[in-house]
Amino acid sequence: MKKVYFVRHGESEGNVGPVRQTPASRLTDRGRRQAVGIAERAMRLPIEIIISSSMNRAQETARIISEKTGMRIESSDLLVERRRPSEQVGKPKDDPTALESERLIKENFSKPGYRYSDEENFDDLKIRALNALDFLSKRPEGHICAVTHGVFMRVVVACVVFGRDLNSRECAQFMHSFRMENTGITVFGYDEEKMHPWWVWVWNDHAHLAELENEPMP
Repeated sequence: MKKVYFVRHGESEGNVGPVRQTPASRLTDRGRRQAVGIAERAMRLPIEIIISSSMNRAQETARIISEKTGMRIESSDLLVERRRPSEQVGKPKDDPTALESERLIKENFSKPGYRYSDEENFDDLKIRALNALDFLSKRPEGHICAVTHGVFMRVVVACVVFGRDLNSRECAQFMHSFRMENTGITVFGYDEEKMHPWWVWVWNDHAHLAELENEPMP
């Protein structure tokens, strides 16, 4: 049996700042403290490797975990965050065009094949999430720490819950109802001998953030 410990990156400049995130967005000071907290938890876990999204905020989080655990990091674009449309990237969060594009994307997310411009739509995200699960299932390690992002993580969990039959309406409802804290940890089990080989063991455990509970959360 395999365990995968998914970790959302620490708080980033894009999470709390006035500009929409880009792949270059970095951790805030608070995000680095959060990453230290999850790294100290990871020291007590039997992880054998860290596989991280190639985006800066995930890489920074992974490096802090690596420094504490001594585990090496491998990067994978399968774990990056949802690609937003070009109309949003690097724009102020109150930019009218960016707001209108986000409204239309949310309203039409459950429509088969809908795409506003060059963003990842539901079909793209589902395919990538399934590919990520397939990639992790074939890894030789029995305990993997995977550093990823909030939106993509919810799509991955939806794929585990609903399987390959996941549709856009189910995914939209799941993403609306399930939220994830920065450095929240979600644990999956995998056993290829079972009829349903993947299952969710733990969702969004962020007990390590208790000492930061008096600070405002994003």
